[in-house]
Amino acid sequence: MKRIVSILFFALAIIFASPAQNSRTKFATDMYQAKHEMIIEELGLTPSQQKQFMPLYEQMEREIYQVNRNARALANEVDKKKNPSDRDYEAAASALSNTRVQEGEIEAKYFDKFSKILTKKQLFQLKKAEGKFTREMLSKKNSKK
Repeated sequence: MKRIVSILFFALAIIFASPAQNSRTKFATDMYQAKHEMIIEELGLTPSQQKQFMPLYEQMEREIYQVNRNARALANEVDKKKNPSDRDYEAAASALSNTRVQEGEIEAKYFDKFSKILTKKQLFQLKKAEGKFTREMLSKKNSKK
């Protein structure tokens, strides 16, 4: 499941880095908004919970995005080199592989914060809602092919 979420964040990062910034940025913004609305609905957040939870959730998403962006930047540097060394390849591969570890650490840090706002059931439902959103996005993408 984390791999699918990582792929989704990676896709969003590509969208943000693209030259057609305006329409793609709008798409990414709309996608984040849809995800947040789904989470609010699936978890049944009260207005008070929304006010406390959503800024933290968005902060977590930004941190995860930055981890992925940094790893991709390093990989892109290696791709652009004419003769990358084994050390270059190793550093890029390690950075890309460690993104999942770093994402997990970020999620664990925010889990503690979320647990002060959400019920135990809502904490459980959060992961299910994220997975549901990812599956729906992938399903829509596959149905357009």
